[in-house]
Amino acid sequence: MPAPASMPDWYQKGLPHIWLPYSQMQSAPPPLAAQSTQGSHLTLTDGRTLVDGVAAWWTACHGYNHPHIRQAVARQLEVMPHVMFGGMVHEPALRLASRLCALLPGDLERVFFTDSGSVAVEVAMKMAIQYRLNKGERQRTKMLAFHGGYHGDTLATMAICDPEEGMHHLYGPALTEHVIAPLPVDVASTQAFLSLLASHAHELAGIIMEPLVQGAGGMLFHTPEVLRTVRAAADRYDTLLILDEIFTGFGRTGTMFACEQAGITPDIITLSKALTGGTMALAATIARKHVFDAFLSDNPEHALMHGPTFMANPLACACANASLDLFEAEPRLEQVATISARMSTWLEPCRSLPGVRDVRTLGAIGVVELDRIANPDALRQQLVAHGAWIRPFRNIVYLTPAFTISEHDLAFLCRTIHTVLGNQA
Repeated sequence: MPAPASMPDWYQKGLPHIWLPYSQMQSAPPPLAAQSTQGSHLTLTDGRTLVDGVAAWWTACHGYNHPHIRQAVARQLEVMPHVMFGGMVHEPALRLASRLCALLPGDLERVFFTDSGSVAVEVAMKMAIQYRLNKGERQRTKMLAFHGGYHGDTLATMAICDPEEGMHHLYGPALTEHVIAPLPVDVASTQAFLSLLASHAHELAGIIMEPLVQGAGGMLFHTPEVLRTVRAAADRYDTLLILDEIFTGFGRTGTMFACEQAGITPDIITLSKALTGGTMALAATIARKHVFDAFLSDNPEHALMHGPTFMANPLACACANASLDLFEAEPRLEQVATISARMSTWLEPCRSLPGVRDVRTLGAIGVVELDRIANPDALRQQLVAHGAWIRPFRNIVYLTPAFTISEHDLAFLCRTIHTVLGNQA
């Protein structure tokens, strides 16, 4: 992947030493060089401005460079950029923990901070497994996950992603074997799920799922009734339910958390991505009271043995608190509802294009599903050429814009998708 001669010196010198994510760097086009961000716009070093349709991998819910978050970072930087969280706490983390628990349903009341979504899920798995170990149930160490699911790129989380359709099938021989079930979306799949659960309940520590939307699995939607079915089944077999709301949390599906639409409370929930408004890395794993209580003991081995170096970083917690301020002060959920209605209307013309299988919208998620995308990199380049930053993957072209995106920019993104896909025919 040679650097174009017209690029800045830092790009020319640095590109030969970088390893890019999800990219075959021998054949992929050179990456774009970002210079600055503002709102829903990305400015490149060559002077071009792109409208960002994916909000920095679903994180920048308030748009880029929101002044309230920027000011919170500046204030915290002056006082305390970082301090270890082992044997010490600080105001930004404790205030954030109490605010998150107040927002979440039920008795989700104990927050464990990490710095990435994958690690938050790993911690959730460790909590569920050790919950059983602390109760003397040493055989219950596996997880039940679902086809189409994605929960991260680390070794433990890869093992609970879709083993065949997902991006991690190559690692199969190195991964722990868990139980992968069909999502119970109809009578047949529900019977298959319940049968697998009944057969394996004796060895399961927990059930993990993405509520309402399986994101990296292809933006696959399911109804709140599916969540209620899984919650009831978990209760029946005394199995902890973990909801991975790293993508769906903080308004993306139309409610602050997707589980609200089903009226259920998970035993453990994982949050990240939009937690800080897309400004800094932070994640949280939050457990209900009965889960935490199983770790209270005179036995030191009953403690949760996990502690990232940058756990509860004060700068990141300040960002997250500022992001929650914006959810309180500005009409984010109303904005999501408006975006949803507009995308439903403006993406619908794509349904009549050749090769389009489906068009669907949920909250601030808009999806055009195709029969196939032969070359996602080439399609992305065509979208960029029109001025849109959109990253097709698998067989979908999707939008997950900032909740603050203007009507003009959202219309432009939808129109660009229709134009580019129409040119493929």
